This record gives sequence, structure tokens and C-alpha cells, in this order.
Amino acid sequence: MEKFFQAGKCRFPLGGRTYIMGILNVTPDSFSDGGKYFQPEKAVAHALEMQEQGADILDIGGQSTRPGHVTIPWQEEWKRIEPVLLALQGKVQAAVSVDTFYPQVAERALDAGADIINDVTGFSPEMWEIAARSPNCGCIVMHWQELAPETDAAEAVHQFFLQKKEEALAAGIAPERLCMDPGVGFGKSYEQNLQLLAQVQREKLPETAFLMAASRKRVIGAPCGNPPFEERLAGTLAAHTLAVAGGADILRVHDVPEAVQAAKVTDAVLRFCPAYKNRKE
Repeated sequence: MEKFFQAGKCRFPLGGRTYIMGILNVTPDSFSDGGKYFQPEKAVAHALEMQEQGADILDIGGQSTRPGHVTIPWQEEWKRIEPVLLALQGKVQAAVSVDTFYPQVAERALDAGADIINDVTGFSPEMWEIAARSPNCGCIVMHWQELAPETDAAEAVHQFFLQKKEEALAAGIAPERLCMDPGVGFGKSYEQNLQLLAQVQREKLPETAFLMAASRKRVIGAPCGNPPFEERLAGTLAAHTLAVAGGADILRVHDVPEAVQAAKVTDAVLRFCPAYKNRKE
């Protein structure tokens, strides 16, 4: 039976290749590229550029979730996102994701053509209700619970995903519409973030897609002497390649062309090379 991630107008078969989600922050204060694409015309141009570079999904966010961020109301978040969504209508074949934890924004985004709701707070009952009204929208569910230092992060995340799958089923949302994100960098220690990168197979659910989002984060900078965010590409590629080797299906990235190339090489070895498949452990 074919496994896939249903994301609005797009269907992503799982197991055949790695998919790339390009980050589009329409914010003045995101940790890595805040302000760079804050103007709608610059955001639209960058979205089209990422699609041309090979992005399968475009993830538009109007609110920073960096450490120490100041939360803005949903009206302001929607004011940032709406013109970009409307300008992209009819211009993109890639799936369009909206990064929001506000049901009000999610509802409006789906009406404006979004294919995916990416909720870093893991979907509240109201958010499930909004998603259930759409017959096909994808739901990216992130773990954002604070973990005690001694917690087995992979097991805690796996149990969280099981709980969220049951919530989705109760709301009438099928598993193929779900994509699980372990939330690297959110409520975890450095060691726990490393564990999440290393043990994807323990975290993921067999029937849902799995997304890894470590691009430029502290877990990348820490072992490298904390270089500036824009100088963490090589570390990001290494971390994401390890995640794909563990079973990740989608990578959320800032640097699309490099991520696409790295994923193609990783897929060539992991998925299509008999020598790798037949290797001795």
C-alpha cells in the first residue's frame, strides 16, 4: 500500500525521495533572516526563486518563534501573510504551507489557497476543527513541550505523536494528512536535540510523514563554535543528512539549492544503491 503525505493540491509519496521545504519568514525579527523578506514583493520573489531552485513546499511564516520573541496578535500576523499568499495564487506548483498557531490565521490561509497548516504548538482542538473543514489540507504537527533534562527525548516525542494522531482521527483527519516534526530547538537540551537528530526511527510513526527542521539552529552552531547563522550551512547539511538516513521525509531549510543537491546525493545512496541496502551492520 502506497504511503503518502496529502497536502492540499499536492500528494507526496513517501519512501522514494526526500522533499525540501523552503523557509519564507515574512517577519522583521526571525533569528536568521528577520527583515530580509518582510516586504511582500521581496517575499513573493523569494518564494518563486525557491520553487525554481527545487523546493517542493514553501513555508510562509508571519511570526518569529526565536528564543525571546515577542508574540504578535493574529491580526498582525495575517496582515503580513495575506498579501504574499494572494500574490502567489496561480503562480506556484509547490505546496504552500502557512506557519501559524492561530486558528484565525489558519482558516483565512486555507481560504486563500494554502495547502498546509504548520503549527509549532502541536494543534489545539480549535486548530483541528479548522483543518477538518478542509478535505485535503496537510497538518504539520510539532512537539513543543518542555522536556526535563533526564527525559528520553525520542520516546517522549514518539508518545506525543501517538497522542496527536488520535486527536486527528477523532477530528476526522486521516493519517496521510499528518506530518510530524520533533521540534528540534524547542524545549529540549543540546543533548536531547542531538538525540532527535540521531534517532528518527524511534520517533516517527510508520503511517505519517516526518519532517526535520534543524536549519541554522543552536544545535548546529554549538559544536562548530557558534558561527553566525548564515555560516551554518555545512553543519545543517550534515545534520539533515543524518536525519534522512534515519527516515526523515521532509527537510525544512533556509538554503534550498544546497539542500536539494545534498538530498539528491543522500537519496541516491540510501534509496537506490544496492551496496548500501545490502551492507552489513
